[in-house]
Amino acid sequence: MAVACTLLVLFFAVFVAGFILLVMGAINFHFSNSEIPAGVNQPIKLRIIHIILICTAVAGRILENIGICSQVSFLRYVQGRKTLGVDPKLFIKDLWFEKVPVRIYQPQVPSASQRRGVMFFHGGGWVFGSLETHEKLCRWIARESESVVVSVGYRLAPEHKYPAAYEDCLNATIHFMNNIEQYGADPARIIVCGDSAGGNLAAAVSQTLAGRSDLPRLRAQILIYPGLQALDFNLPSYQQNRGVPLLFRERAAFYVLQYLNGDASNVEEVLEGSHIPIDIKLNYKKWVSPDNIPEKFKVRGYKPHVLLDCTTEVYETVKRLCEPNLCPLLAEDAVVQQLPESFILTCEYDVLRDDGLLYKKRLEENGVRVTWYHLEDGFHGVINSFNSDSLSFSSGKRGLDNIV
Repeated sequence: MAVACTLLVLFFAVFVAGFILLVMGAINFHFSNSEIPAGVNQPIKLRIIHIILICTAVAGRILENIGICSQVSFLRYVQGRKTLGVDPKLFIKDLWFEKVPVRIYQPQVPSASQRRGVMFFHGGGWVFGSLETHEKLCRWIARESESVVVSVGYRLAPEHKYPAAYEDCLNATIHFMNNIEQYGADPARIIVCGDSAGGNLAAAVSQTLAGRSDLPRLRAQILIYPGLQALDFNLPSYQQNRGVPLLFRERAAFYVLQYLNGDASNVEEVLEGSHIPIDIKLNYKKWVSPDNIPEKFKVRGYKPHVLLDCTTEVYETVKRLCEPNLCPLLAEDAVVQQLPESFILTCEYDVLRDDGLLYKKRLEENGVRVTWYHLEDGFHGVINSFNSDSLSFSSGKRGLDNIV
């Protein structure tokens, strides 16, 4: 018995030591490949969050290696484990819209008129995120703007590939529009909203509904640091912020491929730009080009990238990246011209900054009214950290106040 206990203690000690070594190795690796620029809001807090995420990812990898669960499942569990309980100012109910799980937030205070209706699509690279991860954010928007907010729990990649997430968000929005009276919302004031991958989904849904005469016209779209294209991962913001938490350039490409195919084996070709034929890239250059980015956003270490061609085999694997439902920046002018008033939030230290800037330019050139709010000290994910107790960020609160 004593020998067995000793062996158990030794095994536990070796496991703990191995875990610590793995974590330290992962932290050192990410530190050497990451950068927090001096202009980032509250950099020490961002570094702490980054370390927590690294440790969680390492723990998930260990659990996957020993056969307990996948790393993705573990990360989803950790992210979504918090429950907030009752909110005295809101009615909160979980429902199903066309087989899609949703959570609806309705202000309890009586209203003399119908309220705005906000369809909210969470971020998380189409791989992570849930009704729980964006619970605080949706509650805040519902309370502060006195709106009916519907948070959509769309299917996630890599289990559910494109267009699953887009279809869930579209079907849930159409269901809400067709049954809007029972939720006390105004059919003339329906808004689609999302952050990051959710901003991508909001833009795609907005484009699809723009030509529908059988449904109410959307009042607005709110795009919070959205990812809107996958043709060029060498735009200025992708180069400048390639190692800035919480979204590295490589991870941005990884996530879009997970959503597209459930497989990121072509990530290197996507990063270097050898995944789309030159003639197609030149065709879209009028919309996706560093030439369309204001010069002031190029001064921080940007170098023009040489166009590379691709093999037929690679293009066949990723050619759906040219579909507007996946990359809304590539929609035709005839679609863009019909879009509703738009709010776009971008962050200076975010690889996706230029996606937002390029879409802003396209919307304005097509006569769509745009309100643009740029967080000079912001980073990707800062909005969802607005109320994270000791790890909240003042820039996130400023951005959210402008959204509201």
